[in-house]
Amino acid sequence: MNEQWKTAAAGGLIGAALALVIVFAAGGLGFLPGTGDARIHAYLVAHPDLLVEMTDKLQQQEEVKDQIKRQAAVDKLGLPKFLSPAVAFVTGPKNAKKTFVEFFDYDCPYCRASLPAVEKYYDAHKNDVRFAFVEFPIKGELSTMAAHVAVAARMQPDKYVAFHFALMGAKQFDEQAIYAAAQTAGLDIPKLMADMKDPSVDKQVAASLRLGQEAGIDGTPTFIIDGKVHPGMVDDKTLKELIQG
Repeated sequence: MNEQWKTAAAGGLIGAALALVIVFAAGGLGFLPGTGDARIHAYLVAHPDLLVEMTDKLQQQEEVKDQIKRQAAVDKLGLPKFLSPAVAFVTGPKNAKKTFVEFFDYDCPYCRASLPAVEKYYDAHKNDVRFAFVEFPIKGELSTMAAHVAVAARMQPDKYVAFHFALMGAKQFDEQAIYAAAQTAGLDIPKLMADMKDPSVDKQVAASLRLGQEAGIDGTPTFIIDGKVHPGMVDDKTLKELIQG
């Protein structure tokens, strides 16, 4: 997830939790907050677990609200927008009954941690599920560069998935790793370099970022499985539950 967003959100939640704890503590002791009474401080010091519990509760409530808003945004946009070649590398039968969309950043550790489950599911269902891999570079210049290389790799469509999995599974993430993944996937490197200069590459990266923002997606990975949104990493068990659900 976006680290700056999480830090700001956590700070807001802690501030709100502290305010609530003070109110409850003060009410229980028969006085109002803000009086400067040392009993407020003493009560909070004696019951630090209240702050932790309240913060956790508030965070859970905020996450539920965000998920409801995100799902509503995706429903309003409609699944076809996420399965469009204008924003994603799309593969699998057009008439597939099941769909699998992933917003990802190659520099995202949670995307990398999700790779074994995603790759296993893709290998098992590439002939009966409609897949859409959406570049969502939000972690800096190198992420953006990797997204441009990946979009250019779409112009060699039979090599894209191999490139995607090779780069996502690379032990390190730098410019050398990006082009090493391209070679591993068997991409025509001179063609790839030429295709990166095509104006359509910039447009597709911008379009995928815009779609993610319209959908309320603020971190990677974010999956949309059969129209249902799931933010965060997946493993075999989580993915199975999402698909069956």
